[in-house]
Amino acid sequence: MRVYADNNATTMVAPEVVEEMAPYFTEHYGNPSSMHSFGAAAEDKLGESREKVAALLGAVASEVIFTSCGSESDNAALRGTLESYPEKRHIVTTRVEHPAVLNFCKRMEDSGYQVTYLPVDPSGQIDLQELEDSITDDTAIVSIMYANNETGVVFPVSRIAEIVKSQGAVFHCDAVQAAGKLPLDVRDIPFDLVTISGHKIHAPKGVAALYVRRGTKFRPFIIGGHQESGRRGGTENVPGIIGLGKACVLAEERAEEERTRLMRLRDKLQKALLAKAPDARVNGEGSPRLPNTLNISFRYVEGEAILLMMNSVGIAASSGSACTSGSLEPSHVLRAMGIPFTYAQGSVRFSLSRYNSEEEVNYIIGQLPPIIRRLREISPFGREAEHARA
Repeated sequence: MRVYADNNATTMVAPEVVEEMAPYFTEHYGNPSSMHSFGAAAEDKLGESREKVAALLGAVASEVIFTSCGSESDNAALRGTLESYPEKRHIVTTRVEHPAVLNFCKRMEDSGYQVTYLPVDPSGQIDLQELEDSITDDTAIVSIMYANNETGVVFPVSRIAEIVKSQGAVFHCDAVQAAGKLPLDVRDIPFDLVTISGHKIHAPKGVAALYVRRGTKFRPFIIGGHQESGRRGGTENVPGIIGLGKACVLAEERAEEERTRLMRLRDKLQKALLAKAPDARVNGEGSPRLPNTLNISFRYVEGEAILLMMNSVGIAASSGSACTSGSLEPSHVLRAMGIPFTYAQGSVRFSLSRYNSEEEVNYIIGQLPPIIRRLREISPFGREAEHARA
């Protein structure tokens, strides 16, 4: 059996999405900016797709900008805001953001900006009072994700948005992992900017969107032609955008049903692994988490070895460890949470999708505990722990 359980990294493109995209590669291939009928057909479908993406967000179509990826949307949100408020030189974010935000902020520090990186507690949550205290008159933007890509920990974005707006700053939310999995309605939560990405919701790679609330100051990140109402230059990826629109419709149609089903499968996997593999811990337990995500650490085992052995039996997942040649340094997220190194280096993230079945979860439950036992047998620390339990 082959089991793909790495859906926070990328998802399979839904067959319905492929079908919707196909004619726009070979039949309706016009440039949407062209004046002739070929271009008009592409432009019309582009408008339909913008409406579909907006519907998932509770937005209006004119507030949606299409981009190439989540990282571009994050960078565009941050740079577009900073350039709109050149007199403000302060950014607030967290220590557990995606590298698209963290590395951008580090680059801005090199340019003279001050950045406040909010810490998180062992459950992965920020202190809301600390957030409020960190925002000053010099703060241009606060960028905090909706849900963490590694642990699945969900931030209280509604309360965060209220705090940020009460302090007069712009609020950007990286909702790449939350879109399609959690409620995301800009009519209920005062987001100024929101990032979503196609390949996390069964659309293709290479297409994403940035929501910009009407009235929010924003300067374009990519300078070029008049595309996207002058807010993002470059010819649009028409097939990809059509795929994103269809994926948003599918996500909205199945949201509640899939949320319940995936949470049940995740909890079954979590309970079984904790029972069958002693010295394991769930990272982010105690916080609300994405319904599809389980980040679990196995003490005295290296995450890279777990992944390799799982892959040999057909299971694809990812590690919370940034394992590079000659280095076993745990991820920045687990370090920020204060997870002990003996656990953090043995972390594995399972992330499920609508295409995962109970049979696949049962297969993981049957295969992983023996792998952990074998790895501990060859680890000196693992052997000592096993002897102590005996």
